[in-house]
Amino acid sequence: MTGWLLVAALSLCVVTAAAALVVPTRARALITGLGTAGGGAFGVAAGAAALMGERWTAWLPELLPLAGVRLSLDPLGGVFVAVTGGVAVCAALYAIGYAGEYGKVVQAVLPLFVGAMLLVPAAASVSTLLVAWELMAVTSLVLVLAEHAHRSEVGRAGLWYAVMTHLGFAAILGGLALFAAQAGGEAFEQLRTAELPPAVRNVVFLATLIGFASKAGIVPLHVWLPRAHPEAPSHVSALMSAAMVNMGVYGIARVGLDLLGDGPHWWWLLTLGAGALSALYGILQAAVSSDLKRLLGYSTTENMGVVLVGVGAAGFFAASGTTVLAALALTAALLHVVNHAGFKTLLFLSAGSVVRATGLRDLDALGGLRNRMPYTTVLFAIGALCASALPPGNGFVSEWLLLQSLVHALPASGVAGAVTMPLAVGVIALSAGLAVATFVKAFGIGFLARPRSAEAKQATESPVTMLGGMGLAAACSAVLALAPAVVLPALVAAVAEVFPGTRAVSGQVTLRLNGVMGAMSPLLIALALMVAVALVLAVLRLVASRRARRRARLWDCGAGPMTARMEYTATSFAEPLQRVFDDVLAPESDVDVTPVKESAYLVERVRFQAWIPDRIEHRLYTPILTAMTALGRSARKLANGSVHRYLAYGFYALTVALIVLAVIR
Repeated sequence: MTGWLLVAALSLCVVTAAAALVVPTRARALITGLGTAGGGAFGVAAGAAALMGERWTAWLPELLPLAGVRLSLDPLGGVFVAVTGGVAVCAALYAIGYAGEYGKVVQAVLPLFVGAMLLVPAAASVSTLLVAWELMAVTSLVLVLAEHAHRSEVGRAGLWYAVMTHLGFAAILGGLALFAAQAGGEAFEQLRTAELPPAVRNVVFLATLIGFASKAGIVPLHVWLPRAHPEAPSHVSALMSAAMVNMGVYGIARVGLDLLGDGPHWWWLLTLGAGALSALYGILQAAVSSDLKRLLGYSTTENMGVVLVGVGAAGFFAASGTTVLAALALTAALLHVVNHAGFKTLLFLSAGSVVRATGLRDLDALGGLRNRMPYTTVLFAIGALCASALPPGNGFVSEWLLLQSLVHALPASGVAGAVTMPLAVGVIALSAGLAVATFVKAFGIGFLARPRSAEAKQATESPVTMLGGMGLAAACSAVLALAPAVVLPALVAAVAEVFPGTRAVSGQVTLRLNGVMGAMSPLLIALALMVAVALVLAVLRLVASRRARRRARLWDCGAGPMTARMEYTATSFAEPLQRVFDDVLAPESDVDVTPVKESAYLVERVRFQAWIPDRIEHRLYTPILTAMTALGRSARKLANGSVHRYLAYGFYALTVALIVLAVIR
């Protein structure tokens, strides 16, 4: 059943792509959306079947030259196939009402992108994985560039994405090629049983970690993410941010925990440290961003960092021999992958609804959307609550499980764990607090108060299909928040395949940790919050009913009726937080004074501008790009159009090669 469902998903994606090239323009968005949603639904079913223990393998020797195609779906891969399929269903339904203005090529590539993402976790050999990975990269690049003819920023974002994703691919290719060469075969079954020298194992892990972390948007390899995600169409942003980045986490878990087996402690401390840095840096950048989609992009970096903290902690605990904590940490990481997919799909689709209605992404120019777009406002509020890691949101459940694994590590984790785990707890707690401030800003400034632009005043609600995709993502997030036991048994079974004999969490209404002390019931917490809110409202109404009501003008400090200019903006809201983290964020400012033409002593205009660049990009990548640009310009002198010079280059290269061969042989 697993194989048939996965083949049906892939086949439907290919058929939908072909149909998008030939159907009439009027029906193209509907056909593409329904076909892609169907492929996603089959993907969910295939992943669920794998999670229930129905394994599937296939070998197609004639499909790919030399190596053939090897496919296999186990519970770990099933998690990522099911998540990708679920995100695809929501995004595809949304695209029916959103993507009608895009050309047939863009719409045809969308199901191919979904199919490639479904294929990556099902790959069972190095060559199959690399082909699926490159197909995923190329199709996503085409979708990122969908609006390049209208905005120059799209072309620059696409260039950054293309360069970073192919550098990451080169690292993965080098690491896995070395792995396969040393193992004497490229099938995953051969890699699992291979005995490699420690130095080779270290090189393989580091190379693949760099490549997969780049796709996951982990700092400092994240620079493409806050550029590409905002510029892509919003349903594509949802697919990239809620599904594609998960493939980086899958790759790290598959190679580090499965194919290479147990690794030294420093592998996982490095992974955990990269995740912690990403979580903190990503949410700081999100907190001070006023671009709604860029804010969500940085939030993705933060959440992938949280997931990587869980994966790193799981590997560290496994290397220390505490498999109970390893299973708990990996379960928390996989649950956060599922939860993040739910609320980030909802948030990006809601942001796309705002962009479609107003043409704006700048929070400083929005506001007042609550009255003009009530359904989008409610749905974005649900996503913001879930992303804030507060009860009763679904992000709270997975982060609570992760914190439990880190806190209980202290007695048995050794010196390295005693130093690292408390720091990781502090990073997770701080990032959760900053996430609350970030999404209070995004929701309060963007949707409440008065509109701060004509576009916000004239906004209209989105079509039913767009609201349907958003509503489905919201419903999934709500189920995950109130009843995580719907998916936890399957995730526990997937983790048990990696760490045999462990079951980290049990229970239906109340989640109980096995092997350590801890229990929590999301549903009871939600009910308690509802009862508390109802009691507060009842008391306030009772007290208010005993007093005579009178109408009075709102106090306005004597300045007259309140206007939009008196409201907080996203920039002013984040300014106190920016001051606290000035040394990390390194904000920049510029003052431009324009004097009156008749006199230099009289000022006509003073223009103040402040911005917060990505410090890592500014300090790390800018010097590299400057050096590469200078090298490229100097290299032009070598290519002056002279055929004689080009022949001389070839002669000298051949001579040097022959000399080298003569020496080394």
